[in-house]
Amino acid sequence: MEPVLIIAEAGVNHNGSIALAEKLIDAAFNAGVDIVKFQTFKASQLVTQNASKASYQLTTTSAEESQYEMLKKLELNVEMHQHLIEYCQRKPIQFLSTPFDVESIDLLKRFGINIGKIPSGEITNLPYLVYMAKNFDRIILSTGMCTLREVKEALDVLLINGVKKENITVLHCNTEYPTPMKDVHLHAMLTLKNSLGVEIGYSDHTLGIEIPIAATALGARVIEKHFTLDKSMEGPDHKASLEPKELKEMVNAIRNIELALGNADKTPSSSELKNIVIARKSIHLKHDVSKDHILSADDLIMKRPGDGISPMVWEKVIGQKTNRPLSADTKLKWEDLQ
Repeated sequence: MEPVLIIAEAGVNHNGSIALAEKLIDAAFNAGVDIVKFQTFKASQLVTQNASKASYQLTTTSAEESQYEMLKKLELNVEMHQHLIEYCQRKPIQFLSTPFDVESIDLLKRFGINIGKIPSGEITNLPYLVYMAKNFDRIILSTGMCTLREVKEALDVLLINGVKKENITVLHCNTEYPTPMKDVHLHAMLTLKNSLGVEIGYSDHTLGIEIPIAATALGARVIEKHFTLDKSMEGPDHKASLEPKELKEMVNAIRNIELALGNADKTPSSSELKNIVIARKSIHLKHDVSKDHILSADDLIMKRPGDGISPMVWEKVIGQKTNRPLSADTKLKWEDLQ
């Protein structure tokens, strides 16, 4: 099985600064993630000028500015995209960005981006879904705020417009920053898999790293997690993001979980084979016996090591006659019996 794809979501945590964006790329690379992801949008095509902010945005940004004004400061222009893509290539780490409008889709395609990431807020945007399907062969679809029916409808749009089901990964997600643990409902990720027959993953907005690790154990093939250089920075998403040390801890934990999941065969591993003799028991004598003694249960005791006659066949040993005198603690062998 392919390793879990880990996406470090820089999002808009660059605060409009190319230098900060570079540092985020450095942190993602050092953490060992597969992809560092930003967001591509034009504020004028994303929100109206009087659109209100989400409640979580009001706690981390100025209440004086509108959502439009906040987003306008967080746009990445064409030159910034090119710079960051080239910067990622030099590390190397894969660059990805979520487009929020048709113009942004065209921009990413012009730079050769081959994975289309659909954010939760666009899952009911039919023209957008159609255009994404026509421009990307591989789609990652986030499903925050969605019913199963809405996810299925969006999936059908992608399939009808040419995306192969095996090239679609559906991410369970909760669009609250941070997501309360009681609202994660991680089993819903399995509902997506079983109901839709798709590859599944998880986009996380909880605090900490426990839930992405749990999602990996449940079968997520893609993990997406916001990160920042400093949670105390001003901006809408910093507070609900991981700092670099936490991001690295999450990556290490996910890779360990992958190793631990292994395969479905129940058989001794190569590392434990050497311990079978040490940990298991064999049939031993409880006390001295003479030659021609007929063994009873009272004569036998199960002790380590386990390289003699297995206790699983002790009924076959009972009633056997010894062919020589044997002392207490002797590990019985078949050749000791007549």
